[in-house]
Amino acid sequence: MEDLAQQIAALGSSLYNTLASVIAVDSESIRRLAVEYGHYIYLLIFLWTFFEGETCVIIAGVVASQDYLEWLPLFLVAWFGSFSGDQLYFWIGRRWGVRLLDRIPRWRPGVALVLDLLRRYNTTFILSFRFIYGVRNFASFAMGMSGLDPVRFAVLNFIAAFVWALSFAGFGYLFGEALEPFLDNVVLISLAVMATFFLGAYILVTTLRRRHQREAERLAAAATTAATVTSPGNS
Repeated sequence: MEDLAQQIAALGSSLYNTLASVIAVDSESIRRLAVEYGHYIYLLIFLWTFFEGETCVIIAGVVASQDYLEWLPLFLVAWFGSFSGDQLYFWIGRRWGVRLLDRIPRWRPGVALVLDLLRRYNTTFILSFRFIYGVRNFASFAMGMSGLDPVRFAVLNFIAAFVWALSFAGFGYLFGEALEPFLDNVVLISLAVMATFFLGAYILVTTLRRRHQREAERLAAAATTAATVTSPGNS
């Protein structure tokens, strides 16, 4: 069975490399494919996001802003493609992870890094691993090896894939005209999206934490006042 897992991993890598070699990931190529193949372009985007796809989704978002694609189907296939791919990697790691590492020891450092991040940050890491360069390729596979509850992973992965697809497809769509001259440096654009995501997450968490702290202080003050009013010395 571990041979089957290796064959699946090799097939996925081969398919991704084939897609990358046959189709240049640039706005002109995606526009041409959208014109020539119509709605079949969404199947291609699904396959691309199944394996990775930040570059493809950002550029497709830009193309959608120019009315060559519809944004909602783009967002949906990116969401479900990303979710499905990471579900598969999780189950490969859960079922065959240890034996695959014995056969492919060069994966060990990446897996060890992911497991350390999962141990330290847990839910936060599961929700954000797609935005962290250098770990995404190993993250779901490693989390499958970690003993993480499959249902919990599936729920958090579903949410994380939603945020990822919305961030990259939305960024490309909203800023399409401004981004067009910079698509040759799409890695920098990806980093900008990731930085925006983490900044937004930090602001949200900080705001919620402060609101919770203020509420706790208000309740503590109210409890102190009530205790003072009802104490025997004030009767």
